[in-house]
Amino acid sequence: MMNGCSILAIIPARGGSKGVPMKNIRMFHGQPLLAWTIQAAQGCREIDRLLLSSDDERIMEVARHYGCDVPFARPRELATDTATSLDVARHVLDHLEKKYDILLWLQPTSPLRTSEHIRAALELVTQGRHSSCVSVCRSTKPPEWMFRLQDDHTLIRVVPQAQEAGYRQAIPPAYVLNGAIYACSIPWLLQGKSFTDNHTIALVMEDRHSIDIDTEQDFQLGEWWMRHNLHLVVPNRD
Repeated sequence: MMNGCSILAIIPARGGSKGVPMKNIRMFHGQPLLAWTIQAAQGCREIDRLLLSSDDERIMEVARHYGCDVPFARPRELATDTATSLDVARHVLDHLEKKYDILLWLQPTSPLRTSEHIRAALELVTQGRHSSCVSVCRSTKPPEWMFRLQDDHTLIRVVPQAQEAGYRQAIPPAYVLNGAIYACSIPWLLQGKSFTDNHTIALVMEDRHSIDIDTEQDFQLGEWWMRHNLHLVVPNRD
């Protein structure tokens, strides 16, 4: 509990993965990828309950081994590419007897996110001024430099009104969701269709903590950061 709010943390980890098969339990710097998120959440003592939502028994067994609650399996229809995070969150909330104030959504593909990051996001959302908080990192390229390809391969600007900018320093920085942390008021979430709105507050994370594991290259890059910056990412076990 934090600031009088009870907190439910959900780790979503389905079995299907097109990029890297069973990536959620693939070994990453000495332990399954999923374990890093479980341990980071366990290091945040303000969380009242931590549970896994998965359709795969192998993933569920790994979660149990590392001390994560697995109260039920996710239905097959909620483990498809078209099922949304909100669909999965609603399923969990509908099947819990106890009601919570805050939902913390922690994807297992962000192993370099720490307990301190989680606690900082919870502080922002439990103070009552914002209904949701998401983690972001600074974009390496400004959207003013980005284009989409049309069917004939001609270019169209992502930012329609953008002008040519000769100096990068003249363009305000842009930020992207890094997928590491979503925290929000549960009543607010159930009224809408997204974890974000125009009043969502951002928790800015550095690039080295923002790796989102989705490809073989991501695994290699993430393990490089682990080897060279392990003291920065070991979960807090206070």
